[in-house]
Amino acid sequence: MPDPATLLLFAAAALSLNVTPGPDMLYVIARSLGQGRRAGFVSALGLSLGYLAHTLLAASGLAALLVSFPAAYAAVRVAGALYLVYLGGRTIHASFAPPTLPADDSDAPRPPADGRLCAVFRQGALTSTLNPSIAIFFLAFLPQFVDPARGAVALQIVILGLVFITTATTTHTAIALLTGTAGQWTRARPGAGRWQARLSGGLLVLLGVRVLLMG
Repeated sequence: MPDPATLLLFAAAALSLNVTPGPDMLYVIARSLGQGRRAGFVSALGLSLGYLAHTLLAASGLAALLVSFPAAYAAVRVAGALYLVYLGGRTIHASFAPPTLPADDSDAPRPPADGRLCAVFRQGALTSTLNPSIAIFFLAFLPQFVDPARGAVALQIVILGLVFITTATTTHTAIALLTGTAGQWTRARPGAGRWQARLSGGLLVLLGVRVLLMG
């Protein structure tokens, strides 16, 4: 097991990476903005489940196997990118649906059919799991804090991964709270709800395009 000093250093490094704007943070912002704080919070938990999957891949050596086969890496990357574009497209499409609420609430976007929290959690988990760049990141970052003299390398990688997941979940939950609160305030203004949903969907589409164009 890593020594306490190493764990503290790793936690500080992980937190500094978590608070740096990146695709996962933008994903949580998009969900929170379009569907509220609970959806953002659940999305953060879904992303963390994906991080756990990548941690186990790195510990078992399967992540290195994925990187060694460019065709497999590209297939996973394209699948993840298309999934993000699909989610964004559905969100944008839902914002154009005819209102079914009373007139004073007609500006509020109707949530997409898959907007239930269980579906939002699953989407976050798939988005994270289908991002092979996270696998490469874990494969390159976690071993830097491993000391073979302190026990099984795989176990140390799992412990470090759990620390990273803790800092990431904390950061993303705070982002969901802030963005969701701001989004709730904005949606109270006439006409803002539908444009907010379109912005949320647009962010997801842009994230998908970014992943698709990555080398």
